[in-house]
Amino acid sequence: MSLKLKALTKSIWVYHLCAGGSCNNCDIEILDLLTPRYDVERFGIMLVGSIKHADAILVTGSLTRKAVECVKRVYEQAAKPCVVIAIGACACGQGMFANGPNTPDPVDSVLPVDIYIPGCPPKPEAMILGIVKLIGKLRGKK
Repeated sequence: MSLKLKALTKSIWVYHLCAGGSCNNCDIEILDLLTPRYDVERFGIMLVGSIKHADAILVTGSLTRKAVECVKRVYEQAAKPCVVIAIGACACGQGMFANGPNTPDPVDSVLPVDIYIPGCPPKPEAMILGIVKLIGKLRGKK
């Protein structure tokens, strides 16, 4: 395992990216993760304001037609290796926006999604479980 991947399993810095169309309930649940009740920062998971400092991209919402180029540009600026986490039904499979005129493609058609955390919105416990599974995947465990 490379040094960067090993470090990624210890302290994940996350950049939150809203892909365009959503109701923002997933964003509220993500903020709930940072409250003292769940306190994911004690595990080293921290939201960062710049993609250049991030180890992971947390994608919420359906990918809109106007946001495709912006999402690609953000991913290209990320330090590699960078994992992509799709949060919520909209990011995982377009949810209620499927087959809409402004949301033609799912997120995984543009970004290489590493893990999907479904739900509308997913609860903080589900997000923590998804992150734990991602860390196990990065370490090579089944």
